[in-house]
Amino acid sequence: MITAQAALETRMLLRNGEQLLLTVVIPSLLLVLFSTVDIVDTGAGRAVDFLAPGVLALAVMSTAFTGQAIATGFERRYGVLKRLGASPLPRWGLMAAKTLAVLVTEVLQIALLTLIALGLGWSPRGNPVSVALLLVAGTAAFSGLGLLMAGTLRAEATLAAANLVFLLLLVGGGVIVPLERFPDAAQTVLALLPISALSDGLRDVLRDGAALPWGELGILAGWAVPGLAAAARFFRWE
Repeated sequence: MITAQAALETRMLLRNGEQLLLTVVIPSLLLVLFSTVDIVDTGAGRAVDFLAPGVLALAVMSTAFTGQAIATGFERRYGVLKRLGASPLPRWGLMAAKTLAVLVTEVLQIALLTLIALGLGWSPRGNPVSVALLLVAGTAAFSGLGLLMAGTLRAEATLAAANLVFLLLLVGGGVIVPLERFPDAAQTVLALLPISALSDGLRDVLRDGAALPWGELGILAGWAVPGLAAAARFFRWE
């Protein structure tokens, strides 16, 4: 039942034009634009080496947080979650299916963005296991926040808040603009955001060939654990 529901959730996501714009088109356009046009100073080295890890982090956020929050919020508003919760599929099974759909979508996103980055001259380094751990931790952190928002706010408020957070973290999360370009006080705060931790962690591994960045992984865990716990505690199905 969980597999069937996950397949349905994935098909619905991939058929939604707005979701595809958010999860595929925007990250791809940002990667191509800022890698080929000298708009932002990304520091020493090729721009794509800085941008590719950040755009991968953005893709995770767009699916696990923004897309999941909006879709779940409107499913809750229209009573879809209530009806599914009363079906033979248990509620924990529904959440597991949604998680699987997010992971499948992320795999497709990462594969596409990696191909685009390689075409732009990207030469990734580092251990794939470290990359996978960072992506899983980032997914957990963003999923907890997205489900908490979707399960406590009205659908319209979730739509506005999720898109606003997406834009703010795109600008201030080290995805396109290096955190070093911000004032020192702002850098300290921005570095603690999950998008910054995921971007910097992926950059350390994929660009610099570093081992597993425990500091960034700890920040992501610090968001994931309370976020998922709060979502499980306060999520309202109606």
